[in-house]
Amino acid sequence: MAVGLSAEIHPDPVAGVRLGSASLGVRSDPRDDLTIIELAVASRVAAVFTRNAFCAAPVVVAREHLGRQAPRYLLINAGNANAGTGRQGMADARRCCQAVAERRGCSADQVLPFSTGVIGESLPVARFPEAIEVALARLAEDGWVAAARAIMTTDTVPKAVSRQFDVEGRTVTVTGIVKGAGMMRPDMATMLAFIATDAHVSQALLDDCLGRAVQQSFNRITVDGDTSTNDACVLIASGVDGAPNIDDPSSDGARALHRAVSEVCTWLSQAIVRDAEGATKFITITVREGRDEQECLQLAYQVAHSPLVMTAMYASDANWGRILAVVGRAGPVGLDIGAVSIHLGDVCIVAGGERAADYVEERGQAAMSAEEIRVDIGLGRGEAQATVWTSDLSPEYVTINAEYRT
Repeated sequence: MAVGLSAEIHPDPVAGVRLGSASLGVRSDPRDDLTIIELAVASRVAAVFTRNAFCAAPVVVAREHLGRQAPRYLLINAGNANAGTGRQGMADARRCCQAVAERRGCSADQVLPFSTGVIGESLPVARFPEAIEVALARLAEDGWVAAARAIMTTDTVPKAVSRQFDVEGRTVTVTGIVKGAGMMRPDMATMLAFIATDAHVSQALLDDCLGRAVQQSFNRITVDGDTSTNDACVLIASGVDGAPNIDDPSSDGARALHRAVSEVCTWLSQAIVRDAEGATKFITITVREGRDEQECLQLAYQVAHSPLVMTAMYASDANWGRILAVVGRAGPVGLDIGAVSIHLGDVCIVAGGERAADYVEERGQAAMSAEEIRVDIGLGRGEAQATVWTSDLSPEYVTINAEYRT
């Protein structure tokens, strides 16, 4: 079960955004696996995508369409990634967009496709028209819960969250959903995330808002060090009548929007880690006192990607020597090991590059036995810091990924 997450979600609707879900029948179980998100005519959209060179066909098509016209519809399917499918995959993604366009009287360029699931298998295009019609018939502003469930793959719970703030006496809502549990060290965002607000937001501010939020949230998580072929994160501003205008980047409204979007992205990104495949622990790794953020971030990821460290976390084994070894082999050039400190929660285990004088195994064991573990590494060479969120590595992770296609 996901660490610290509930299967009950209660996202707030966003005026000007409607969602409908249906079943393509791609999964072995009979749940919905297709979602359509309809955007109000005045909507603006910002998006970031995977940097994986083998990006999926829907990523290529979505980028193309986003550069041509203002999107009206997002088409999302789960269970099949439409990645590694060559020219046919590109044609299939475009055909699915056309199927939506024909039924809604818009251009195919106004439909953005997104897919997630098994790589290398052809998209079952023949099933899309019927499922699209069902999803369109179900479009509703309160369709967020059904959509959060429909985009899941190996996730065990749906993930959604909302934040609200006031601008000149009017309430602004920011709501987001995400899916993702494995193949997770995004190089931009996460597996699939869709966030919307009802405010009028300038394109420049929307792009900046998403870029900043993603950098400090989805780009700070890892489960297994793998970047997906299909990652995408979308931020929508529906700009409905009566909603406040947020155009001035120095305004209180812009600062409140940045804060709300950042909080939504942070919650969603951490939810992915909490629901990571086979996870039993939620782990926060912070590297402090570095010369710059990049060296802190690089070391934090090295610790997070160590199978020896993460299996010790699973076993609640206070084998802190494994952390020390990673710092030694992956630490920045010129690191003075005599200045290094390491804490597990509030327990100092290493001070001055060696075992802390007052450290006792029982305290380390208690810190490692918790569901949520903090690892704090001080480098003693500067003022920069960075934090990464990750999970432990359990036998269930191996089982899930060994049997993923069976």
